[in-house]
Amino acid sequence: MGLYVDIEKKFPEFNLKVKFESKDGVLGLLGASGSGKSMTLKCIAGLETPDRGKIVLNEKIFYDSGKNINIPIKKRKVGFLFQDYALFPNMTVNQNIGFALDNISKSEKGEIVREKINMMNLTGLSERFPSQLSGGQQQRVAIARALAINPEILLLDEPFSALDSHLRSKMEKEIVGILSTYSGSAVFVSHNRDEIYRICKNIAVIDNGVVDAYGEREEIFSNPPTLSCAKLTGCKNISKIKIIDENTVEALNWGCTIKVKDKIQGYPKYIGVRAHYIEYTYDEYGENTFSCILDSISESPFTVMINLYILEKKSPEKLKCIQWEVNKEFWNKIKNIKQPWNIYINPQKVFMVK
Repeated sequence: MGLYVDIEKKFPEFNLKVKFESKDGVLGLLGASGSGKSMTLKCIAGLETPDRGKIVLNEKIFYDSGKNINIPIKKRKVGFLFQDYALFPNMTVNQNIGFALDNISKSEKGEIVREKINMMNLTGLSERFPSQLSGGQQQRVAIARALAINPEILLLDEPFSALDSHLRSKMEKEIVGILSTYSGSAVFVSHNRDEIYRICKNIAVIDNGVVDAYGEREEIFSNPPTLSCAKLTGCKNISKIKIIDENTVEALNWGCTIKVKDKIQGYPKYIGVRAHYIEYTYDEYGENTFSCILDSISESPFTVMINLYILEKKSPEKLKCIQWEVNKEFWNKIKNIKQPWNIYINPQKVFMVK
């Protein structure tokens, strides 16, 4: 039981070739804009037809090119939440929610619509048109419409992209609540790694039409298997390497030698460490301790990204900065300390990719 997708579809810009399986919980598709995430959802829903492959939900074949099977959209029982909500502008809230409720009596349809209106806190808005609703209200209508058909799978395509930050946070909590009680399969698409991490237990990272990595979110973020996966999951510090011995590499872009936690396997080409894992230290000579000078900073409301040059082997102009993220309170403590500063890179926190 669950969702199985193995499809290919050619486009002028790239070839979509994705394969993944989800048995429980919410699967997240993480990728940059134009990577193929939304197209994958459209293929699952039946809005687009792959060139070849197979899509199976709960042992029901939606699409199988080998068997010439392509189930129509309405028979797939898919609840689709679009980026722009896709509400019909000439229909009321009631009419939008009940649009896909076919082959049932008027009274049954009315009962389902009323139930979803109450569920999504839309009471009093049933006769309004989309243009008379706020962004959050429009999204609630879209969610109600997706749930009204009692779908076997929910597909959520960048559902917060049109909302401001405050409303986005509020709607995220609502959707998490809905998904926690939803018994079917669900696929959540986003380019926002933080949203994906908070909402989804398992993640498929899509890069240029191909599934680059698949697995549990903790493993994907802790040990991204590829360079593109490391970048898409938000790693700011990635350097080319030269292998020195089974536990040591030279980080060529940073100009330093780093010890790693495990024996090096295969032939990795890059090393990475997330900016918030770098530590300040008073120890000048410890393993993986490096003297640095400040290049620049970038401030956010509550954190500071510090760009540093490591002073181990090369002059700074030949290196790339290593980025170190700290909270504002810590920055205010260290910013006036005489340079160079010493940082520590924990071997347990670095990863290597091919």
